[in-house]
Amino acid sequence: MKVAEIRALNSEELVRQLEAAAKELLDLRFRLETKQLVNHREIRRVKKDIARLQTIIRERELALR
Repeated sequence: MKVAEIRALNSEELVRQLEAAAKELLDLRFRLETKQLVNHREIRRVKKDIARLQTIIRERELALR
């Protein structure tokens, strides 16, 4: 997900996307441990998506003050 796409979302959608990404990361970690994960780069991609989402949420929190 690109930053421009994330910025276009409202706050509720950001939280939903963050929850979905966290769930996906958990699933990927389970698949990694059970040797079912084929592409290890998926974990890195999801982690970066989570970081982007958290950054945009924090920016909006600071802008409200």
